[in-house]
Amino acid sequence: MLQGPEPTIKRARKLRREMSLPEVLLWQELRKRPAGMKFRHQHPSGPYVADFFCHKARLIIEVDGEGHERGDRPARDQNRDAWFSARRFDVMRIPAVEVLGNLEGVLSGIVARAAPPRPGEDQE
Repeated sequence: MLQGPEPTIKRARKLRREMSLPEVLLWQELRKRPAGMKFRHQHPSGPYVADFFCHKARLIIEVDGEGHERGDRPARDQNRDAWFSARRFDVMRIPAVEVLGNLEGVLSGIVARAAPPRPGEDQE
């Protein structure tokens, strides 16, 4: 399981108290364990804090607000994704407006991405 150093753990605790509306809405659904999958929220992961994390599926979910498109954020997000990928974790980025406008669809997409392929299905 991913874990972080003490400063990252402290930052994760703070972020849990200050989640954005899209993060809160998504967490309300993910905590119900869709398809039997357990998710953690604001999980300390090395030098980063993952918005949501499913250990079994090796899936990191990031909810991106419009700030992720500005300044140095795209490059920082790319470095962060590369850090997770190097540890064989899949990163799924979801725009915050998508969570607000289509929560059910977002949840379906997460479940589809996290679920293991069934025998006989194409494995890409």
